[in-house]
Amino acid sequence: MNIQFKKGVLEMCVLLMLEHGDRYGYDIANELTRSISISDGTVYPILRRLKQENYVSSYLVESPGGAPRKYYAITPEGKKLAASLAAEWQTFTQQVNLLIYRGGSSR
Repeated sequence: MNIQFKKGVLEMCVLLMLEHGDRYGYDIANELTRSISISDGTVYPILRRLKQENYVSSYLVESPGGAPRKYYAITPEGKKLAASLAAEWQTFTQQVNLLIYRGGSSR
């Protein structure tokens, strides 16, 4: 998949995943790599930026047999952003699909 396509949707994907429950970074990266070819390290800068912008919060949870895990939770502001991005994505993909499958005409 084109890297520019990925960059445009990863933030939305992370937020939408967090709407279903709190997760730690590796878990998010692992889930994403099942659908989108990315490296594990791709997710952490996104999570840091989302946290700085108050779209997610984080907290530590003790891990049995290792270092504590940092979990991320979506904030109310993050939920608003996720909804907005998902709506924009729907509109965008519909318009692109029209161009791909109909050549842009209104047939």
